[in-house]
Amino acid sequence: MPMPRASVEDGELPLPASVAVPVVLEHPVLKSLLGAWALAACSAEETAAVEEHLGGCGTCADEARRLREAVGLLHPPESLDLDPALRTRVLAGCLGRRPPRIPVPEWAAPYDAETARLDALLQDIGDAEWHAPVRLRWFEGDGAESRRTTVAGVIAHLLSVDGLVAVALGLEDPLGEIVAEGPTPAARTEAYWRTSHFPPTRGIRAPWREQTHDLVRTVSFTGGSGPARLAVSYGDFELPLHDAMLDRAFECWVHAEDIAEAVDYPYEPPSPRHLHRMIDLAARMLPAVLAERRRSGLAAAAEGRHLGVAGSPGRSLRLEIEGSGGGEWLIPLDSPAAVGSEEFEVAHVALDGVEFCRLAAGHVPPAEAAAGQVGDRQAIRDVLFAAASMSRM
Repeated sequence: MPMPRASVEDGELPLPASVAVPVVLEHPVLKSLLGAWALAACSAEETAAVEEHLGGCGTCADEARRLREAVGLLHPPESLDLDPALRTRVLAGCLGRRPPRIPVPEWAAPYDAETARLDALLQDIGDAEWHAPVRLRWFEGDGAESRRTTVAGVIAHLLSVDGLVAVALGLEDPLGEIVAEGPTPAARTEAYWRTSHFPPTRGIRAPWREQTHDLVRTVSFTGGSGPARLAVSYGDFELPLHDAMLDRAFECWVHAEDIAEAVDYPYEPPSPRHLHRMIDLAARMLPAVLAERRRSGLAAAAEGRHLGVAGSPGRSLRLEIEGSGGGEWLIPLDSPAAVGSEEFEVAHVALDGVEFCRLAAGHVPPAEAAAGQVGDRQAIRDVLFAAASMSRM
């Protein structure tokens, strides 16, 4: 039996060139082909004939140019990437047609949104990226502190600290039988890291996400009046449940940015409405933090200053937050019980909203945070350092 013939592609000889030879067509026929040529619907021979004809016929060349421009209008270039706002619009449309029977309270919406955004990031990264190094940063006293961990370690940290809210709501503590040295966020995190499988893997995502769902579900079912009276203990201070949920939303966003930076992932700030709530919480906490720093000797005492009567106006600093979620707050300087007053305003500080949040997270040095400063320099310094000292691991 004879062997099969070898293909020309299997040999070493070059393949024959494929050249379209223009066919000879009359002018009326070529003119009638211009529309098909503009749509790239001609055969190779017809295309060659039309293009050769266009080189010598000005009338057909003008017509061909107009047809090509018209085809361009019919097929505008479109990106294959989905619109980032598509998911938001679809959900908003669905909820607009059929509102949820048990809506998420407005004060819990930032936590619901930020945990969902972080979960979307986590689902988009590979197994190896869960072990990418992340440095947690915060401000303590008058200096910056940091702790090295991984992406999975950050989620374990969020799981541990969110557990403080879970315990206040009567839910299961994620630490289980693990005994921490104290009830503070840092002590709980260190205990979880020390006794859990180390280094943590992407398996930590499931219990963290389940806990976030449980928290949102619980506060949604219990309504507004009951949870408002609950307090969440952080060991050395307490926050009302409404503020604690905002605090957890803020920390979720901050650590999501830490993770995104570690894995080179784009990440946007919260929506302006939620960002404003986070800034407002920080502004309301500033007077108490400032008083604590004064008791610790970290904030200077002004000469001739005396504490005023609770509820009366006192020396104040105007905190102006620019950009998304911005606004203005009058921060009482001499006592947490005092009331901010324009009459007794001694300083004015202006910052960008996201920059202020990063200052409160301990990610920006206080001396580099303010975009504009006017008035009492010592008061400005005390408030900026107080904002940074609100951060913690």
